[in-house]
Amino acid sequence: MKNKVKILREGKNMTQTELAEKSGLSLRTVQRIEAGTVPKGFTLKAIAGILETDPENLLSADEEEKSSVDRAKFINLSALLGFVIPFGGVIFPLILTYKTKDPVNKELGKNIVSVQIILVAVVSVLMIISPFIQRLLSVKIPLFLVFLIAFLCVKLFVIIKNGICLNTKNDLCIKLKTSFL
Repeated sequence: MKNKVKILREGKNMTQTELAEKSGLSLRTVQRIEAGTVPKGFTLKAIAGILETDPENLLSADEEEKSSVDRAKFINLSALLGFVIPFGGVIFPLILTYKTKDPVNKELGKNIVSVQIILVAVVSVLMIISPFIQRLLSVKIPLFLVFLIAFLCVKLFVIIKNGICLNTKNDLCIKLKTSFL
């Protein structure tokens, strides 16, 4: 319960205070709901309305919530295809994310893809400027290999760390503050 409300709220870049104000609830009520209290009646409808989801989506059982995190684990794992297929670490998780109907899973997928896009953008820029840096520093070893190996290590670290956090906390450890997807 708390994960769905919190993830949907964060997906809309809202603070708990903003959710409380827009829904007409107290801040303490929003905090209790995110801590695990099950909302009913007006409270449930108000939060679902502001988060633009059906009230039933906020009342799933723990097993259903855990299975939705299993889908996010699969999306995270699909980023490994970036080791084999150029831009596969972005394309495949993006496809899986947008084919997902579960809002919690979709938000986790968007966060996974956002991090992968940033990694690919950084390594692309580094690969383009590496010959110039190599010439400027008069380095004999090809710098693009250093950047490529560093990128692969960071990518693997991010995927493993997020996989561990999905298993233990049902949330991502490495994510952007605001998802741009």
